[in-house]
Amino acid sequence: MSYKENLDASIFKAYDIRGIYPKQINEQMVNMIAQTYLKFLSEKLNKKIKNLNVVVCRDVRESSEPIINEVIKVFLQYGVSVDDLGLASINDYYFAVGKYKYDGGLMATASHNPPEYGGCKMTIKNTEYDDSIEFISGKELYQFLQNLDFPIDEEEVNGKLSKKDVFKDHIEHIFSFVDVEKIKPLKVVVDTGNGMNGLLMPKIFDRLPCEFTHLFAELDGSFPNRAPNPLTDGAPDKLAKKIKELGADIGFICDVDGDRINVVDDKGRFFVGDMAMVPIIKVMLDKHPGAGIVYNLISSHSVKDLVSNLGGKPIRSEVGYLNLARHMREENGIMSGEVSAHYAFKDNYYADNAFIAMLLTLQGLSEDGRKLSDIMDEATLYHKLKERNFVVDNIDLELDKIRENYKDNILDEIDGITVEFDNWWFNLRPSNTEPLLRLNIEAKEKKVLDEKVEELMGLIDYKEIK
Repeated sequence: MSYKENLDASIFKAYDIRGIYPKQINEQMVNMIAQTYLKFLSEKLNKKIKNLNVVVCRDVRESSEPIINEVIKVFLQYGVSVDDLGLASINDYYFAVGKYKYDGGLMATASHNPPEYGGCKMTIKNTEYDDSIEFISGKELYQFLQNLDFPIDEEEVNGKLSKKDVFKDHIEHIFSFVDVEKIKPLKVVVDTGNGMNGLLMPKIFDRLPCEFTHLFAELDGSFPNRAPNPLTDGAPDKLAKKIKELGADIGFICDVDGDRINVVDDKGRFFVGDMAMVPIIKVMLDKHPGAGIVYNLISSHSVKDLVSNLGGKPIRSEVGYLNLARHMREENGIMSGEVSAHYAFKDNYYADNAFIAMLLTLQGLSEDGRKLSDIMDEATLYHKLKERNFVVDNIDLELDKIRENYKDNILDEIDGITVEFDNWWFNLRPSNTEPLLRLNIEAKEKKVLDEKVEELMGLIDYKEIK
């Protein structure tokens, strides 16, 4: 029997699949998703399903074990060779897919969503770029699924399941990005939030001269100590308190699946992902003079200015790590960074890696010699509003009003509308998933920022602000 009609289309997101377990996503749904994924790989790679070689793993969520067990069952039913990493972070997963040239990979995870969520992230071998992995959109898989009948009409043969340990190889890979001898004995606090980076973090610091304090190291899928998403109000508070208590030089806070990492300075100040690139950029451009650094269009202009001042090539991208990876490949960038604290690297198969970003930050801080707070104060050249989300009835109508009002200063519309003046700029773009308009705005002076925020709020007909 097919449960296709019971599938909730809303769980198929732009980058992955996520829903409340078991209400929106359960083993029946996962069975269909796994079959669809195999057909997708088979068609895209022009390879029989029984000849596919796939890697799987899971995070620590309660839902992830039954989800990945169902996935493995389906894969083996159709003859797939499956390597299972067991519990792993997204960093380990992406590394494995790229390093060992799997046809694809599937990780049971719900990213930084609350504990009651389950889901999966999927990849496929990039046949055009051998040194790159390719991410599969949940929405793309949903469209593909519409043309299938279940169970899929494929030969059922016994597959092969093997356990795979990638941690040793992954650690060697991570350390290839830095010169460890240049990292000073800094005092470092890391909050892994009871999530997946808690596995590898101690092994990494065993090889560093730093004094390491680890907060919420134990794996716990209920995430009892803070919100899974570091951007949630209050999430970095315990880390900031510990940094000040210990007199630490720097702190890092990870999301629970492990691909995002934010920085907290010696004063306990939290930095979003664009500004947290500051220590990394200098290390990367010292190693690769004149290279391209990709940033998304809602990033502070401080990032663009820093890259230019250091002789690099700033490469502007639409929001979303799929877009940044594309710009890296097409415009020969060596790394990318986002406000959301995803950092991807050309030599990491164009994929995110929070551990690499952390080590580069430690090297950059060590080489500079100043306190992180002083480095960040010098680099912060603009006043920026935290992203504001407006709930509106008619997105197109509101964008038309902005377009008409600022028509002489529109920079482009590659992702919403970006408007630039000499001393301020803003971007207003629609959400991919909700009836929201997202506003990012920055100015050279605080007074100008306040005035322009008020001006824009007077133009947008919104019901509420999120």
